[in-house]
Formats: sequence, C-alpha cells, structure tokens
Amino acid sequence: MQEGNQKHASTLGMYVHVPFCSSTCDFCAFYQERPSKKRIKSYFLSLKDEMLRYMQGSPFDTVFIGGGTPGLLKPEELDTLCILIKELGLKKGAEWTIELAPNEVSSEKLSVLKNAGVNRISLGVQTFDAKLMDALGRKHGPDKVYKAYDLIQKTNFESVNLDLIFGIPGQSLAQWETDMMHAVDLKPNHLSTYCLTFEEDTALYAKLSAGEISIDPEREAEFYERAWSYLPHHGYKQYEISNFALDGYSCLHNLNTWKMNEWIGFGPSACSQYQNKRWKNPANLEKWESGVRAGFSSKDYDEFSELSEQTLAEDAILFGLRMNQGIKIYEIGQRFGLSRKSLNNLSEFFKCLIKENLAIEIDSSVCLTTEGRIRADAIAAEVPPLRVQES
Repeated sequence: MQEGNQKHASTLGMYVHVPFCSSTCDFCAFYQERPSKKRIKSYFLSLKDEMLRYMQGSPFDTVFIGGGTPGLLKPEELDTLCILIKELGLKKGAEWTIELAPNEVSSEKLSVLKNAGVNRISLGVQTFDAKLMDALGRKHGPDKVYKAYDLIQKTNFESVNLDLIFGIPGQSLAQWETDMMHAVDLKPNHLSTYCLTFEEDTALYAKLSAGEISIDPEREAEFYERAWSYLPHHGYKQYEISNFALDGYSCLHNLNTWKMNEWIGFGPSACSQYQNKRWKNPANLEKWESGVRAGFSSKDYDEFSELSEQTLAEDAILFGLRMNQGIKIYEIGQRFGLSRKSLNNLSEFFKCLIKENLAIEIDSSVCLTTEGRIRADAIAAEVPPLRVQES
C-alpha cells in the first residue's frame, strides 16, 4: 500500500532485463551485450544475488521479462531464470510476460516457459513486410513470424501480444494497414503499435543525421489515427495511446506502471519505482555486477531520486492521460494529498481542454479526445504545477 491522505490499493510489478542480443536492430537503443557462455553465467550469478535482497518482500502481481533478447537463452537457462523469479514470490494468477523475437522461438523453449508458469508472450513482429524488415535491420523474414506464432499458439499460452512499428522510413499508410490486417488475421489477444523513434547511438539515427532519411510529424499522426480507427473496428479496444486488446486482455504490467504503482527491476539498465524511490541500474554488465556485489548505494545507480507525492501525482496525470479511461482529478488529489489550489488549477486546465475539444468528461473522468491524444505530449507539458497540502 502507498501512503497519501487516503490508502490506495497498489500492485507490485517485477521487470527482469536480459541484456543479450546476437545482433543489433537499426532502431534499437536498449542496453544489450553480445552473448557468451562466460557472460551469461556471470549474469545469472549476479541476478540471483540482486534478487536475494527482495526475497522477504511482498509477492509480485505481474512479471515482465524483457531485453535484449530473452529468447536467446537456452531452454535450461530460461528454466533457471524462471526458478529465480518464482523464488521471489508471485501472487496466484500473476500475469507473467516474456518478450520473444521470432527467430529465437522453439517448441522446447516454449514448453519450458509454459511449465514454469509464464502465461503471456509478447512477440516482436514489428512488420510483416520483408523490405521494411530489412530497413529496420531485422534478421528474420515474415515466414519466421508465422512459424513462431504457430508454435506459440500450439503451446496454448493464455495471452499473446504482437508488437508492431509504424513510421518506418519509406513506409506508406497502405503498408501500415496491411501490417495491421496481417496481425488481426492471426487473432492475437493484444496488439502494441509503436511509432518508430530515432534514438541516439542507433544506425537509424546516424542515417537521420546524415540526411539519408527524414521525419514527418504530420505523417506520423496519420499512422496513429489509422490504427485508432482500424483496430477497434476489428475488435481490438484501444485502452492506451499505443495499446489495443480484446476484452479482458489489457496488459496488467503496463497498467500498473502507468497508474504509478510500484515495480522492481532486476538486471543491468532495469528501472525501479519502490518505496518512494526511483532508480535505474547501470547500463553496463560489469558495473551492474560490481554494484550488486557492493550492495548498491544511490551513487552506484545510473539514475536515483527520492519521490515526493507531488512528483508521483504529476506522473500519474501524465501517464493517466495516455489511457483511454483518463484520470479522476479528485481521486488523484485524495491519493497524493494535493492542495485545494492545485485541484482548482487542474479543474480549470481541463475545462479549457474540453472547450478546445481536446478532452471530454465521462463519469467524472477526464479523457483526451482523438485530437488530444495526438497532442498528448504537448498537453502533458502544459499541466499546471502541483502542490501537496501542508501538514
């Protein structure tokens, strides 16, 4: 439970970062390492030590294994990882997701994951178009996607997500709709649609800097809106700017994060928000291992901050506005103890958004309209400063 003026029912998430990749996609900026037997062994030893610090903590409601490429691990290594996670304690029925790349999927690995308790697979499709896959630096073709998906379906996991990317250099709206059509034809439970971003230290960013490719924000908005109309028409309800699901299959791990509950990240570069602190582990295998051995003080993290109720309230609004259900101003005020003046300022701010057709009010919740969601980042930057009540 988190403390504010009022008790708030909170959930606890776990994120585990597996940093190993055999190759780097042109768009990827996540921390990763080339795998080796020695590095993987060292990683597991340090991961176990890091997890031991939380062995007596509360059981976890959700688990998400990301990377890197978690599926690059051998079946016996995946089994070891799952054992470590279960030893920390999971609540009954906990949502347990693992990211997999199509070219790393095998029946043996899926069987290990299923038997361990993993119940949700997130498959990194990105696109079904062979030429666009090549533009992203992906090392597989559409045939690998279909083979991987077929194996996943045969293993009978409770939920399957497909990741799709739009805004790829040279991609047309017709190609984007074709990608969504192929995804819908597979009938996954969940779809995540991400706009391609150009992060520093990636091959795509280098091409952008050299003028080989360009960004068109207006075109990006068209890609967003095409997904927002196409996917709900085919039964996938939008519940967040980039996420769609069949009824009952929203990602609980993501919802926990967006609602500013707590999560603990394990592994190099993993982020945590726990007991009013937020930190990021070193994005370096050796530095992370050294920090684990030393017991980690705040100076050992890449990022570390103490969280005030004010900061949590601001983030709850920023992330809450990304969700279709929107936010309840009064509940956020009660949860984080906001001052009456802050609540009045927020109410006036959202009244202005409603007049500009950027937001609507439904059952005491404020939600962004389609135009509002397109401008979500700009709206978030204009939210008035918040203050908590003086005790």
